[in-house]
Amino acid sequence: MRGAPVKTLQRVPLFTDLNKREVQQIARLFKERRFSEGETVVKEGSGGAAFFVIESGEATVFIRGKAHTTLKPGDYFGEIALIDQGTRMATIIASSELVCYGVTFWDFRPLVEANGLIGWKLLQRMAKMLRDARGD
Repeated sequence: MRGAPVKTLQRVPLFTDLNKREVQQIARLFKERRFSEGETVVKEGSGGAAFFVIESGEATVFIRGKAHTTLKPGDYFGEIALIDQGTRMATIIASSELVCYGVTFWDFRPLVEANGLIGWKLLQRMAKMLRDARGD
């Protein structure tokens, strides 16, 4: 299946400044991914190049080997990987059957390069998220 639900993506903070048409363009890039219970979705320290939004199921976030939190439908992870392809900051393991929508850096980047307005809105949102995280 190709494409993620627009309503799901509109709830992702990175995309909140985009209008519906812009989110629809991004939504078409997503592909459905399924993971079995116990399967590692991403591994801390490995290269990151994909962003995921959970459709159904749950996953556990591990940081330095310790369980940190549980992700549920509507939660997301890997948004920084869409921008910088840096190493993963956590390990995500499916704690049940997990269905996600995922998009890779390689699919996402051409859309942003071709649409400066989307790129600018994403850049502004990332700056706001950084300021909020730092308490500025």
